[in-house]
Amino acid sequence: MRLRLAALAAPVLALSVLTQSGLTAGPALAAKDELVIGINQFPSNWHPSIEAMMAKSYILGMARRPLTAYDADWKLTCLLCTELPSVEKGTAAYETRPDGSKGVRATYTINPKAAWGDGRPVTTRDVLFTWEVGKHPQNGYSNTDLYSRDIVAIEVRDERTFTVHRDKPVCDYQSLNDFALLPEHIERPVFEADPAAYRTRSAYETNTTNPGLYAGPYRIASVESGSHVVLEPNPGWWGPPPPFRRVVVRAVENTAALEANLLAGQLDMIPGEAGLPLDQVLAFEKRNAARYAITYKPGLFFEHIDLNFDNPVLADLRVRKALLHAIDRETINKQLFGGRQPVAHNEINPLDRVHVPGYPTYGYDPAAAAKLLDEAGWNQMRGGIRHNARGERLTLEIMTTAGNRSRELVQQVLQSQWRQAGIEARIVNEPPRVLFGQTLRERRFKGMALFAWISAPENIPRTILHSGMIPTAENGWAGQNFPGYRNPAMDRVIEDLEHVCEPDANRALWAELQRIYAEDLPNLPLFFRAEGYILPPWLEGVVPTGHQDPSTLWIENWKAKQ
Repeated sequence: MRLRLAALAAPVLALSVLTQSGLTAGPALAAKDELVIGINQFPSNWHPSIEAMMAKSYILGMARRPLTAYDADWKLTCLLCTELPSVEKGTAAYETRPDGSKGVRATYTINPKAAWGDGRPVTTRDVLFTWEVGKHPQNGYSNTDLYSRDIVAIEVRDERTFTVHRDKPVCDYQSLNDFALLPEHIERPVFEADPAAYRTRSAYETNTTNPGLYAGPYRIASVESGSHVVLEPNPGWWGPPPPFRRVVVRAVENTAALEANLLAGQLDMIPGEAGLPLDQVLAFEKRNAARYAITYKPGLFFEHIDLNFDNPVLADLRVRKALLHAIDRETINKQLFGGRQPVAHNEINPLDRVHVPGYPTYGYDPAAAAKLLDEAGWNQMRGGIRHNARGERLTLEIMTTAGNRSRELVQQVLQSQWRQAGIEARIVNEPPRVLFGQTLRERRFKGMALFAWISAPENIPRTILHSGMIPTAENGWAGQNFPGYRNPAMDRVIEDLEHVCEPDANRALWAELQRIYAEDLPNLPLFFRAEGYILPPWLEGVVPTGHQDPSTLWIENWKAKQ
């Protein structure tokens, strides 16, 4: 089970901010030793385990290495460790604990050359400290269950080798993707001073350019909040030499301005992970295909609408079904996205091995929507808007991040189509650092929120669908179940999926999860996105993954063509 990354757009950032920043434009450099990347959002924080955002993940992919990650072939691989644990090789084993409970242990060895940017080696002291922080009940981690529930013990074998004991005989025992190591020598004093305040006082927030925070090819050398980040080679990096003297990541938090900056020569590239919406890339390609290398990658990008179940209107399943029946998603895909963003009927992408067809679907059917709304009591039409017997108007707020031209256009289409069904949708958008950093995380949105989850292959959606992952003040707003969705049957399936590994039984559980999702509609599925990458013709080695582990995790393989 992994956390989900949210892919959100952001507000307008004037072009003058970029041209006055004092940073040279990438295409003007003859030596090509600097790479300037444009993304659509500036991260709201820098801690690797707090607030899961693709923009942050993309940047930290150059400066950190997870223990394990999925590669571009969707295969689990070691990045910070030397070899994946294996039952066959004896580095993993299913076990029975003294109390009779079943579990699994897996042994990892950190790369013996791995070091933080200040020269301190990455060791098992960092592993134990990371687990200590992750277990704290008020840490605000997105995937708090990994630390507080899944891992029951960590056994240190030597300075670089450790064994993780899981609470169940989990099927994905090899994966530690979300176990983001922290530098114990820097973070322990901060954490011990006030664990409850650690999320805001971490060195990642107060001393972001400290080299000791990073263990990747690059380190963050400077940060101009809301504008840009400069990364420079990490002297402690143990792998192939990083390809560029400097990497600049500029946040142009309006997609029209982002494109304009690229054409003006202020940027070298715009990545698919956190760049332009697909419709904008398609239009860009028609005009500029000769100047850029443009590629598309379909993947595990789930565009959807989260619903606040505390809103009694949305708590009614009939209303949720009616909302979906009233949307013509096929036409939106064809007209806005050139048919490249297939309609999502479930949260599991058909590209994923664990997708099992056969669940209910909700095609465009205005008559069915009308019938459901009548049954839900919204059966009086006044001025084109439905009302109930108490005279209440069927009005719902829908939010997304300001500045994403594509999402704002989709919002307007949804608003129009719902209006035809007698549903009034009020658009209330916010800057991304507000929407995702506070409004969603603290469940302050009143009705609906349009954004995308980005997942890993075969990801069990515990963080977004399990009732134990609803953010609250008591748990430090940990978890990603923003709707507040609760279903004991879904909880049981999610829990069983983690340790029922026999192929037929496992597939049956995946089928059950997708059936329950389709029947409950904890959110409204819209599309599975394809991401468009706009690259300079002189750059090679960029390989999109199609999932939440960004291409920057392999930036040491990028290079300028000679």
